[in-house]
Order: sequence, then structure tokens, then C-alpha cells
Amino acid sequence: MNNLNSVLIEGNMVRDPLIRTTPKGTQVCNFSIASNRYFHQDSNLEKETSFIEIETWGKLAEACSSQGRKGRGVRVVGRLKQDRWTGLDGKNHSKVTIVAEHVEYRTDIKKVELSDSEADAMSDNTVLEGEFGSRSDVEELQAVSF
Repeated sequence: MNNLNSVLIEGNMVRDPLIRTTPKGTQVCNFSIASNRYFHQDSNLEKETSFIEIETWGKLAEACSSQGRKGRGVRVVGRLKQDRWTGLDGKNHSKVTIVAEHVEYRTDIKKVELSDSEADAMSDNTVLEGEFGSRSDVEELQAVSF
């Protein structure tokens, strides 16, 4: 019987995705995300950042390569994979990555300056504009899975 191996993590891409092709022609895309955890210790609010390697395959790899970029918010659903090897120095090493099965991207949000007449109609002269039109209070996610 297989044990449960499922991961859900959110963070921001640390670098642009790197895509490569295996000798058999399968696309593989790798990227890293930074995920923050906030907690109270004594009377201080502390921040802990984890850097996680993500691996995607096939059509999902192609989509991640074209849609992902450094700084973009991402939610990843997948499974843990541990690689183990012995280095040239004889020491054992291991690396844990997440093999993604589903990836969602936060909508790009940018500030847009309004003309004076448009600004008069609003209390603030900036509006948030994303890939799916203007909005000021809702953050949408683009889902990609294959």
C-alpha cells in the first residue's frame, strides 16, 4: 500500500524557470520558490523563509516555462521526491524536491495612473489592473494542470 505523499505550498518564484528536454524528448521544467512562515516568539513577530525546489514534467513543464518568472506568486500541488547520492568525497547527500502535479499563478497586478478627471471620481488615483481586467480587492489565480 502506498503512503500519502501530497504537498500544497504557496510562495514566490526565486528565479525564472529553467526548461530542458530529456533524451527521450520529454520536457522538464525546474524552478525554486520562497515560502514565508510568520510566527510569534516571545513578543516579536518572526519570519522564517523556506526555499523549495519544484520540478514539472510534460505539458505542465511547457506551461510553467512560458508563464512563470522571478517574483511571480505561485501555488503548487504535488508530491515529495528525495534524491540520494554519494559524492566524489564518499559522503552521502540527499535533496528533497516537489514534483508538481498542478500549478496556479497569481494574476499580475500593476498600478495604473488615472487621468485627473478619472481621479476626481475616485478617492485614490491608482487602481490595480491584472490580466483579467481591473480590480482593487480580489486576487485571482490562474490554474495550470495536465
